[in-house]
Amino acid sequence: MDKLLKLSNLIDICTEKIGRLTSWLVLVMVILGVWNVIGRYLGRLIGNNLTSNAYIESQWYIFDLVFLLGAAYTLKHNEHVRVDIFYSNLSGKKKAIADLFGTVFFLIPFCIMVIIVSWDAIIASWEIWEISPDPGGLPRYPIKTMIIVSFITLIIQGISEAIKNIAIITNRLPAQGENHDL
Repeated sequence: MDKLLKLSNLIDICTEKIGRLTSWLVLVMVILGVWNVIGRYLGRLIGNNLTSNAYIESQWYIFDLVFLLGAAYTLKHNEHVRVDIFYSNLSGKKKAIADLFGTVFFLIPFCIMVIIVSWDAIIASWEIWEISPDPGGLPRYPIKTMIIVSFITLIIQGISEAIKNIAIITNRLPAQGENHDL
């Protein structure tokens, strides 16, 4: 179990770094969004287009990255949405059992299903070097690839959470309520 907890800790460190780097993309997205608005109106005043479809699509892609790469970070910090009707009243050990059950029977199978279902579309996008149909638009295949990357990171973080929940259930880690960080 000690080796598994070390693996879990390593996964958590990687997820934390990805999440912190991803959080900076929010600032980039906001700055880009502000520029898109200012550029559109200022461009009208001076009669010169100061923004483009590439800037607008960049803002969308950055939002996609924040959402997709932030999923594992959100799971690590137990900040995802859940229905707390029963869960909030459970003891730490029972929460760990519920989380383990949810991870093994719902989270990981769902992630695998998304990867399988999206695989062909992503491969097809790479085969044709898919780009946006809008003039000056960006390539679509890199952002589509992030679907697979993000669900793999979510599976890996799910494995880390499962390890920690097993450690709580077997009294190797103290039950910490809703926070299972090492």
